[in-house]
Amino acid sequence: MRSGNPVLGENTFLDVGSGQVVTGSAQAMTLNGTVGKTGLLLVLLVAAAAFTWDKASGALGPGAALPWLMTGAIGGLVVALITVFKKEWSPVTAPAYALLEGLFIGGFSAMMEQRFPGIALQAVGLTFGTLASLLVAYRSGLIRVTENFKLGVVAATGGIALLYIVDIAMGFFGHSVSFIHQSGMLGIGFSVVVVIIAALNLVLDFDFIERGVEQGAPKYMEWFAAFGLMVTLVWLYLEILRLLSKLNSRN
Repeated sequence: MRSGNPVLGENTFLDVGSGQVVTGSAQAMTLNGTVGKTGLLLVLLVAAAAFTWDKASGALGPGAALPWLMTGAIGGLVVALITVFKKEWSPVTAPAYALLEGLFIGGFSAMMEQRFPGIALQAVGLTFGTLASLLVAYRSGLIRVTENFKLGVVAATGGIALLYIVDIAMGFFGHSVSFIHQSGMLGIGFSVVVVIIAALNLVLDFDFIERGVEQGAPKYMEWFAAFGLMVTLVWLYLEILRLLSKLNSRN
């Protein structure tokens, strides 16, 4: 199995302790269990986002949400790394990740909303619309997850990640990969490509979760699979928000 999502690797659904799947066990991963836990993580994320949104939109302005935003961004990254290396902790770390990412997304979205009114709602609608459309396409067989499809999405995702890392590294020296941030045609084209790749990662995640259920992965992997799907959704939302901000800045 392969997924472009960096938290879902080749051996994600193997039992960490024994290296064996637990096919047929009452403690095996189920699709309904994964869906339910994904829904719970979304509720936690939205609740935390509403908190920082309220802070940023209040009388004190966006600055009031900045400490919460930074806590969410840094804490979310730390908890995500812990979850990747300690999958069995995911029943605790996955909800913590959702709350922390919610703090970041809520504050960041509110700041973007003040610059471009209506942008946050548009980004939310496009994100969940993309999720629903791709899920229907996947379940209906309209999109087939072949090995070549997987390899292409994984390679593209890795290339984007490498480019972002280079941009961050250059930022320490006062430079950047300019087209990533520009609102010209090249910058918009880049964002469109990234949004497409992020969306295709959802398809790989659907396929990966389905295979994990078929192989009887450990029960706690429902939380880990939900966490992995949340990582992709957060990335997709932020990239859509970035694309919309570039389009709005041209008006």
